[in-house]
Amino acid sequence: MEHLTIRRLKVQDLAPIAGAFAALGWNKPLSQYEGYLQEQEAAQRDVLVAFIANTFVGYLTICWSSDYPSFREAQIPEIVDFNVLPVFRRKGIGTRLMDTAEGR
Repeated sequence: MEHLTIRRLKVQDLAPIAGAFAALGWNKPLSQYEGYLQEQEAAQRDVLVAFIANTFVGYLTICWSSDYPSFREAQIPEIVDFNVLPVFRRKGIGTRLMDTAEGR
């Protein structure tokens, strides 16, 4: 597999991510990722995106304050909205995303 890069979401990622899911027929509009970016800028969520070369392949988000009361009270962050594009699955990308998230 070519070099996998995992980093935080940037504004220039929004359209390619929404476009990748639209091509699959999934309901993940641009507005969803705009909201994620705003929450990331407000330190409420981190969005980790994965790319091979310049091709988007997956992402996950970390909510620092969970909606689940027991998680929130114990200050346990929650992994939310974890996706690897189907053509890139079973290549270790999800594992690398999860490992990076757990390191945070």
